[in-house]
Amino acid sequence: MQFINRWMARVIPCIPRTLVQKISQRYIAGATLEHAVQRMQGLNRQGFGVTVDVLGESIASLEQAEHAVDAYLQTLAAIGAHGLDATVSVKPSALGLLLDRQYCEQAVGRIVQAAEDHRSAVCIDMEDVSCTDMEIALFSGLHAAGRDVSLAIQAYLRRTGDDLESLLAQGSSLRICKGIYLESSQFLVTGAQHDRSAINPHFLRHVARCFDNGTFVSIATHDAVLIRQVLALVEQRGVDRARFEFQMLLGVCEPLRDRLKAQGYAVRIYVPYGKDWYGYSTRRMKENPAIAAHVVKAMFLRR
Repeated sequence: MQFINRWMARVIPCIPRTLVQKISQRYIAGATLEHAVQRMQGLNRQGFGVTVDVLGESIASLEQAEHAVDAYLQTLAAIGAHGLDATVSVKPSALGLLLDRQYCEQAVGRIVQAAEDHRSAVCIDMEDVSCTDMEIALFSGLHAAGRDVSLAIQAYLRRTGDDLESLLAQGSSLRICKGIYLESSQFLVTGAQHDRSAINPHFLRHVARCFDNGTFVSIATHDAVLIRQVLALVEQRGVDRARFEFQMLLGVCEPLRDRLKAQGYAVRIYVPYGKDWYGYSTRRMKENPAIAAHVVKAMFLRR
């Protein structure tokens, strides 16, 4: 798998931009808010909740960060106006975290306030390890102030067990994912650098702690084996279905998400939109060789 990832990383820059755009339509709602609203409405009609990500991570100025804030405020206004079952997910690095932490705190606070005004909520995405402490501190400050905010944590990090205990003591709502950033092995649980399934026992243990603590948890994975293990845990512990939800990326593992919904489980779809569709698409292809292979196959078949 590691070889495939490296090979795909070299091939992806050679893929025509127009082809990436065509394939990415399955995984991205579109470039505009109007496109995102249409996709959210469709998913809501099918019985799915939504969490929206306005695409864009790398910024070089607070002016760019302010544009990102405005995009989230407009998104939340649209969520309220259309009565959508939708939250937003924010990456603090896109909101100035690495440029001015005080500005970032204020920016996220403005977004959280808008979410509360429009009967929505905010999840703070976890990024690479250089941001972990700052993002936990950002979340903890907002949570202590009584704001409606949740935090993503990454099961592949060694530190997550300790972080989880601290967060549970605060009564936090959490999203648990495996983790996608390329990190040094010193930061990762044993085996995670070469085998994604090595993360599963840690992921499952973290979910179990949330269940035992009574906190609401979003279970963000497409791993069918892991999902079966989570459901077995739900059955063993008699966990109320109102205390958790599954989260999946737009366009990924749709038969699995449909089965979960048909079985009566809450499923929320992570819906990205925005002008940075190309950057998001290429990152996802590097993370998911199956998507990249589909694109490469399409590139050669059209010749």
